[in-house]
Amino acid sequence: MEKEGPPPAYPDLSEEQIPAPPPYSDASGIMLIVKATDFAARKHRKQKRKDPQQTPYINHPVGVARILTSEGGITDPIVLAAAILHDTVEDTNTTIDEIEQEFGREIRNIIAEVTDDKSLPKEKRKALQVEQTPHKSRQAKLVKLADKLYNLRDIERSPPVWWDCRRVKEYFKWSRDVIAGCKGTNDALEAALDDIINRNL
Repeated sequence: MEKEGPPPAYPDLSEEQIPAPPPYSDASGIMLIVKATDFAARKHRKQKRKDPQQTPYINHPVGVARILTSEGGITDPIVLAAAILHDTVEDTNTTIDEIEQEFGREIRNIIAEVTDDKSLPKEKRKALQVEQTPHKSRQAKLVKLADKLYNLRDIERSPPVWWDCRRVKEYFKWSRDVIAGCKGTNDALEAALDDIINRNL
């Protein structure tokens, strides 16, 4: 019997699960999302993901935004722009001041909430995520939920080539601890995270 592969990155949803389309009459919101996508694409243009296929890094922030809209029912342009920009300060030469100058204080604050301090040791950064996540804004928690869901699906489907089973399980356990601090933020995203974590632990 042929073994089933992992679930797709974006599962098919029933009609009842598909959120209503966003109000496209809000031209300023559309412009903000397009500007954020262009900005992130430029900043991440030379980066690749850690999967064996070395996929373009920009796939990740765009995918996080897609999870928020298609599975979380989120249509707030501020949250979606922040999702697209969420790794620019942590993983490129972008500064938090640059984010504020280009996108305003509200998006700047969300990005600051989801950005790790790379000057700290990795284990300390991971511990701080667990400790500080319950105190984040709802907007930051939404980005964090979608970010973790995207990453866990990526790892389930195609983990980094140098990761063994133990490393994969450690990541799933740590992610479970982080998202525990987001409980009550978005039922659909939390249910999807519970499913993938339970499937892999």
